[in-house]
Amino acid sequence: MGLSHSHSVETRQLAEKTGFSAEQIEHLHKRFNSLSGDQLTIRKRHLSEISDLVLNPIRSKIIDAFFDKRNLRKGPSGYVEEINFEEFLIIMSYFRPLNQNMDEENISVCRKDKLRFLFNMYDSDNDSKITLEEYRKVVEELLSGNPHLEKETARSIADGAMMEAASICVGQMEPDQVYEGITFDDFLKIWEGIDIETKMHIRFLNMESIPSCH
Repeated sequence: MGLSHSHSVETRQLAEKTGFSAEQIEHLHKRFNSLSGDQLTIRKRHLSEISDLVLNPIRSKIIDAFFDKRNLRKGPSGYVEEINFEEFLIIMSYFRPLNQNMDEENISVCRKDKLRFLFNMYDSDNDSKITLEEYRKVVEELLSGNPHLEKETARSIADGAMMEAASICVGQMEPDQVYEGITFDDFLKIWEGIDIETKMHIRFLNMESIPSCH
């Protein structure tokens, strides 16, 4: 993406849609071209080839999230086969850290967007609920990527996380309610007080240089 008038107009339009600055868009466009091999779209195989992703314990979930229609704001369920640069920017916007100068309302909206993205990763069957076992499994998968934690320790932490989620969810249920899984509202309560910004980043896309959500 050069500096011609047409590209400048396109960059401004993308900035308005995604909240990224022109400089950030230029940076991400170079990354997009590198991943796609200078093609107009990216497919799952392009992300599968990223070396830093190969060892990621939730690699397949991360890749699927890029093509999830819910994250792309294209519909309530299903996946697309490929994404263009604008769609790539939409996905990347979920990974930007919060700006310290944001007001409470914007922080809440930005944080909720991030947690919705994360919830969608857990809710792979698109039923708007996560079973306790699914939640436990993903927590264990995330912890398994930590070289300083033994498997048994990761498993016990995941068990604890599942029990904590259960106590939060069941504790809010009416006496006649039947537990069917973690809803998004439950998920927000479970993650209350957890610093989502330290959990959601993508090192393999060089996002350290991308400034905050604003």
